[in-house]
Amino acid sequence: MHLLKKAGIRNGQKVVVIGAGGSIGTFGVQIAKAFGAGEVTGVDSAGKLDAVRSIGADYVIDYAKEDFTEIGQTYDVIFDTIGKSQFSDSIRCLNEGGVYLLGNPGLSQQVRRLWTSKGKKRIMGGAVSYRTEDLVLLKELIEVGKLKSVIDRRYSLEQMAEAHRYVDTGQKVGNVVVTVG
Repeated sequence: MHLLKKAGIRNGQKVVVIGAGGSIGTFGVQIAKAFGAGEVTGVDSAGKLDAVRSIGADYVIDYAKEDFTEIGQTYDVIFDTIGKSQFSDSIRCLNEGGVYLLGNPGLSQQVRRLWTSKGKKRIMGGAVSYRTEDLVLLKELIEVGKLKSVIDRRYSLEQMAEAHRYVDTGQKVGNVVVTVG
């Protein structure tokens, strides 16, 4: 939510979320819609696309079949939750005044962010700060049904190693919960 707030999403804007079926991405899709995005496109693997549609994505793209940077669309906000999009291709797909959000930037992306200047296009990432008002906003979004957790599987504390193995497959949709007690 922190990065999406910094992007200043306005009504009607076009947003793409890369990694839309993961932990951060499922919240990213819903928060972008709650902030007024007119069109949200979710990019992830084929097995996650139904879940991404179910939480509000207007369009979905299977990254194994199609590169979102090659379909001729431009976006106001590109939110890369996993740090796997091609930096220069993503910047090319941004509208003037657009924002490229690095939700999980690698070192090379952090360095490129510092020295990349593409007119009015902005690149944001780095440390996330949490404030009480953000938590209150999340609570309100949950209460009005605009934000829900997507839970793939639940494991007991004793199954922690199995939970990690499953998460490491990259196939989980949303979140994996480990229950204690």
